[in-house]
Amino acid sequence: MTAAVSERKYLANAIRALSMDAVQQANSGHPGAPMGMADIAEVLWRDYLNHNPANPDWANRDRFVLSNGHGSMLIYSLLHLTGYDLDINEIKNFRQLHSKTPGHPEYGYAPGIETTTGPLGQGVTNAVGMALAEKVLAAQFNQPAHDIIDHYTYTFLGDGCLMEGISHEACSLAGTLGLGKLIAFYDDNGISIDGEVEGWFTDDTQKRFEAYNWHVIADVDGHDAEAIKAAVEAARARSDKPTLIICKTIIGFGAPNKQGSESCHGAPLGADEIVAARAQLGWEHGPFEIPTDVYAAWSAKQQGAQAEAAWNKRFNDYAQAYPELAAELKRRLDGDLPADFAAQADAYIAKLQSEPADIASRKASQNALNTYGPLLPELLGGSADLAGSNLTIWSGSKGITKTDASGNYIFYGVREFAMSAIMNGIALHGGFTPYGATFLMFMEYARNAVRMAALMKQQSIFVYTHDSIGLGEDGPTHQPVEQIASLRMTPNMSTWRPCDQVESAVAWKYALLRKDGPTSLIFSRQNLAQQERSHDQVANIERGGYVLLDSNGTPDLILIATGSEVALAVSAAKTLQAEGHQVRVVSMPATDVFDQQDSAYREQVLPSTQTNRIAIEAGIADYWFKYVGLQGRIIGMTSFGESAPAGELFKHFGFTVENVVTTAKELLNA
Repeated sequence: MTAAVSERKYLANAIRALSMDAVQQANSGHPGAPMGMADIAEVLWRDYLNHNPANPDWANRDRFVLSNGHGSMLIYSLLHLTGYDLDINEIKNFRQLHSKTPGHPEYGYAPGIETTTGPLGQGVTNAVGMALAEKVLAAQFNQPAHDIIDHYTYTFLGDGCLMEGISHEACSLAGTLGLGKLIAFYDDNGISIDGEVEGWFTDDTQKRFEAYNWHVIADVDGHDAEAIKAAVEAARARSDKPTLIICKTIIGFGAPNKQGSESCHGAPLGADEIVAARAQLGWEHGPFEIPTDVYAAWSAKQQGAQAEAAWNKRFNDYAQAYPELAAELKRRLDGDLPADFAAQADAYIAKLQSEPADIASRKASQNALNTYGPLLPELLGGSADLAGSNLTIWSGSKGITKTDASGNYIFYGVREFAMSAIMNGIALHGGFTPYGATFLMFMEYARNAVRMAALMKQQSIFVYTHDSIGLGEDGPTHQPVEQIASLRMTPNMSTWRPCDQVESAVAWKYALLRKDGPTSLIFSRQNLAQQERSHDQVANIERGGYVLLDSNGTPDLILIATGSEVALAVSAAKTLQAEGHQVRVVSMPATDVFDQQDSAYREQVLPSTQTNRIAIEAGIADYWFKYVGLQGRIIGMTSFGESAPAGELFKHFGFTVENVVTTAKELLNA
């Protein structure tokens, strides 16, 4: 450290050095944001962030989210310097295959990464979900003199996050719900990839966030440690509102010929500029060289261990005073379901099969929630302003408000994208199983957050109703056609389209038991006829596809269907059987689950020797070629829908017994 550089600046310069060296070595990346925000990060991580590098999953840690995730070397530097299991070789392997340091922070790659922040705006929205989870969990479990859930959520964000519309959706809701432990740092450097943002981003951000009911601290010098500290103190003192700290920074701070311009945003500085930056910063160490005194000053191991030990003592005191609450909190934080949940769900499913009812699957979904909800206090539901249509409010639902967060239901308003990304933040936080609903068509607004849930393998449960042209008169703008296929083709996503109340209850059970990824539950607007099943057939629903109606002998035709088209397939099969054809009907509510079954079971359901197959679904036809092959037939959608009553639309697009029978005979006679 030179005499001209303060200790704080010296420590912040370690971030700058690691960031520019790693980007240069990878010949790819974004050095500007890490170099510009290094001073803010140094204050936050060394003076305020409550975390334990030895246990990145400590339940009461503060959460840190780098929403401007392209600046990933910032968080990798912080994790490395503070003592997480991220050694210098991982920093050197930045953006390389199989490293823990990919181009954007990816959940599950490196310890301490709280969420995958790739697409701008979703990180801050995940942070809203985490802060909301903290507030709700605290309201449900904290007791007088026992604030066992008590931590902050901090997020860094940039101009890009604020330009993305999802930031409006999420931050508006955060202000409405008074998430006082959410503190956001805006990197106000005036630069994006295309240059100076004043040509396309002239919002008054301070007034915007004040209108959201946020506490805003403006004009903070992002390179002045004392000014940053004062802002954080003021933010932490305000418990009734989230806080936005607007930090004026210089992108690429320390690179004398490139700082303050877009040239250091998304490209390496270059060898000569790095030499000049080292001189400007007073950093006298070689590439990837961090002195022992810097490591010692940055290390959070001892402080983190002490913080967690103190919390463990508080939890033990809490457990002595409130043993049942402590046991329940531990169960939920561990992600365990009640031991008898599966058995109770199975009993409910069996009861439904014995008490037939022809109801819409969206209503069957609500009935399932009424049964499963009392068993699972961790359920945290919601809907994007369509609860009366999605039927996501069940008898035990209680809305969450700014002044009472002890409930279990979030009124998201018309915010499909934010709802989905907030759900991901809730799931990542722990202690809850989030579900949220909208019309299937409006999944398109939320598509990227749904993808992030799948990428991170989070247990977000997406409820989508009004699942086909059966929506009717609202017309093609509201009638989903290609959406189910899109969900099915998303890695790690499980997609269910049940045909009646029994399959709907099984779908919910599956989603609640599944811990390694999200589930999309697709429900109908219109009533669906309940199907007859044996005990074994009910049990096989969980396998994603099963023989619902079989032929008397070896089938010479197999009809495969989902959702509302299952009843159609059964009616057509019975007509064909009456004419002497050997027809099997396979209900396939979850193709991904069926595909995961052993080959013997799949062969049993869909024997490879039988190529006379017809798939029937009021969705995009092309998806089904993988099950019927080129020799089979598909009765599906090859266009968008139309505006008309549902019955007329099904007839118009060929979803009739007559068309299925005709198609079957053509196939059999080919």
